[in-house]
Amino acid sequence: MENNNKNNNEKTLSDENINLDNDKEKDDKGKKNKNKSKKCDKQQNESQTKFDELELKNSELEAKYADINDKYIRLFSEFDNYRKRAAKERAELFKTASEDIIKKMLPILDDFERALQIMKKSDNKADFEGITLIYNKLKTMLNQNGLEEIHAMDAEFDTDEHEALTSTPAPDESKKGKVLDVIQKGYKLNGKVIRYARVVVGS
Repeated sequence: MENNNKNNNEKTLSDENINLDNDKEKDDKGKKNKNKSKKCDKQQNESQTKFDELELKNSELEAKYADINDKYIRLFSEFDNYRKRAAKERAELFKTASEDIIKKMLPILDDFERALQIMKKSDNKADFEGITLIYNKLKTMLNQNGLEEIHAMDAEFDTDEHEALTSTPAPDESKKGKVLDVIQKGYKLNGKVIRYARVVVGS
C-alpha cells in the first residue's frame, strides 16, 4: 500500500514536472513569438520609412524633371521663334534691297525703250538690233527677279494699278472708263506695285 502511494506520489510529481516543463516551453515560445512579432513590426516600420523616403525622393525628382522639361520646351520655343523671325527679317531685307535696286533700274529701262523707238525709225538696223538684244537681256533678268509689267492699255481704269494723269473724251461708249494712252509704264515686283502706270483715261 505504501509502495502504491509512493508510486502515485512520484507519478504526480512527474506529471507536475511535465506540466511545468510544458508551461515553460509555452512561455518560451510565447516570448519568442512576441519577440519575433516585435522584430517583424520593426522591420515593417523600417521598410515603410524607407518606402516613404523613396516616394518623397521620387516626387522631388518628378518635380525637378517637370521643371527642367518646362524650361527646355520654353527655350526650344523661344529659339524656334527667333529662328523664324531671323529668317523672315533676312528675307524682308533681301526683298527690300532688291526692290530698291530694281526701282532705280526702271528709269534705265524707260530710256532703253525710248531709244529703241527712235532707232526703229532710223536706217541703222545693226545698232537697233544690238540695243534690242541688250534691252531684252536686261528685261529678262529683271523678270526673273520678280518684275512684271502692268498691262494698262485698253484696260479698265484701276486705282490699285493706274495713276490717271488726265482724262480725254472717249471716241465711243465702249472706251469710257478705260485707259486710252500710257504715258509711263507701271511695274509690279513679286505681285506688289512698285510703280503705278501713268495713264490717260477715257471719259
